[in-house]
Amino acid sequence: MLNSSKLSDKESFGQELILNLYECDLATISSGEKIKEFVITLCDDVIKMKRYGEPLIPHFGHDNPITSGYSLVQLIETSSVTAHFSEYKKSIYLNIFSCAWFDAKKTERFCKTFFGAKKVEAHLLHRE
Repeated sequence: MLNSSKLSDKESFGQELILNLYECDLATISSGEKIKEFVITLCDDVIKMKRYGEPLIPHFGHDNPITSGYSLVQLIETSSVTAHFSEYKKSIYLNIFSCAWFDAKKTERFCKTFFGAKKVEAHLLHRE
């Protein structure tokens, strides 16, 4: 893994952090500008990955209140950050995949704090 912090990860292709954030601040997850601020800060300051292009942050899925909300796609030079925001459920479903190492615990804390989540489920996958 690029920039690996662990010797055993040198043969890994990368890691993917999957976060389900619940009971989030509705005003924050309902704002395209706040979501853009989030992904820029996440990439530039937290996981320290170079963003490739501007983030895509469309609001759609209006036929069903559960699916209505923003989605996020931000390419990074080492892979991508994707998320779906459910305003109805006050939840976020976030995936961060990179072939360069990043601190998953620090990333989880940042996401929880930024969105005011009361509950977080985290899963870290190592890709070989």
